[in-house]
Amino acid sequence: MEAGGVEKPESHADVEDPICKLTLALGESSSLPCPFSIAPASPAPVQSFGRTRPAPAPKGRGKTSIIPPPFPWATPRRATVHTLSHLRAIGIAEIHGETQCKHCKVSRVIRYDLEAKFEEVAGFIMARKHLMHDRAPPSWMHPTFPHCEACGLPNCMQPIVAAKKRDINWLFMLLGQTLGCCNLRRLKYFCKHTENHRTGAKDRLLYLTYLTLCKQLHPSLPF
Repeated sequence: MEAGGVEKPESHADVEDPICKLTLALGESSSLPCPFSIAPASPAPVQSFGRTRPAPAPKGRGKTSIIPPPFPWATPRRATVHTLSHLRAIGIAEIHGETQCKHCKVSRVIRYDLEAKFEEVAGFIMARKHLMHDRAPPSWMHPTFPHCEACGLPNCMQPIVAAKKRDINWLFMLLGQTLGCCNLRRLKYFCKHTENHRTGAKDRLLYLTYLTLCKQLHPSLPF
C-alpha cells in the first residue's frame, strides 16, 4: 500500500495465467504432447456390395505365335505355310484334306497336286488382279466344290474347317480355291497372324488371305 492509503494494483505478471503456465511447461519439457494436435482420421470403411470377382484377363493374353504344326506343309507359326522350294526339298508333292457332302454327309479325303494347283491359282490371280480392286471375285466368295461319289450330286463336297482356328488347313483350301468357306472370324484370325489389316468386309479379307498364302508359297512372285 502506498502513502496516502491508496492501494497499489497488482501486476499482471503476478497473476497465474493458465496459458502462460502451459507455455512455460512446454518450454521446459519437450516430452509433453502438443495440446493442439489432431488425431489422424481413421480410414473410411470399404463398402462391400456382395461377392467380388477377379477381373477377367484380356483376350489373347498368354497365346504365342508358335504352335505345333498341324500339317507337314504348315510351319510352327500360326496361319503360315512353307515355301514351295522347302516343300519340294522335303518331298511333299500332294496336299490332302477332308471334305464332307452337304447332302448325304459322307466324308472323303481329296488330294491335290501341289505344283499344278498352285500354278492354277497363281495364273488366275495374275490374269485378273487388275480387275479385282482388292476384293475377292464371286468365284472365291461362292466356291465350286467337287461332286459327291456317294450320292452323285454335284457341287457338294465342301472342305471340313477345323473347329480350332490354328488347325485350319489353309493350303488345302487355297489350292481348291475354297477359302470362301471360312467365315469372317476365321479370316480375321488369318489376317491378324499374318500382319494384314483385318477390318473390312469379307471380300476384302478373303482377297488378302489368297494373296498372302500365295506370297508365302512363292515369295518372289508379285502377289
